Amino acid sequence: MALRTVMIFPELSGMRAVDALRRRYDPLAALVRPHITLVFPFESGMSDDELADILSQAAEDVAPFALRLQGFSEETGERYLFLNVTKGAGPLALLHERLYAGRLAPFDAGRAYVPHMTVGHLPDARALHAAHAQASRCTRAFDADVTHIYAERIGENGESIVILEQALRGRKTKE
Repeated sequence: MALRTVMIFPELSGMRAVDALRRRYDPLAALVRPHITLVFPFESGMSDDELADILSQAAEDVAPFALRLQGFSEETGERYLFLNVTKGAGPLALLHERLYAGRLAPFDAGRAYVPHMTVGHLPDARALHAAHAQASRCTRAFDADVTHIYAERIGENGESIVILEQALRGRKTKE
């Protein structure tokens, strides 16, 4: 069975700053590009064609949208450092809900979905608080346009292997 996930890979303005934070605080930085997870890792015998159909249905009437990330927060239970989504959370949550509504429902852990980009996973609470204090010195906003969602297979060493790309197909309206 394959371990897979669904995410977006935003091409953020100021990507170097995000990459620098991830290199410093995220052990997965060299294995997967900066991303926002829509479906958390799941193991399934589902075919890639079946997964492609699920992505296509979820993206059918979702228009490309603007994304902004700014500010940092801590997830203290598992010691994650997050870059917060301040614009575009609605479409991300809609995609998340749609993806988990059908054949992926058995893989939904039932936790509240708060769109974010993980920029760190720290060994203990003290390191997490120090990383948060350091990252919070960066007050700039990071912007991107989201036009696609992706499915990846997670390789034996944790590496990201993109297996599917699905364009958002809704019509963009004026803001």
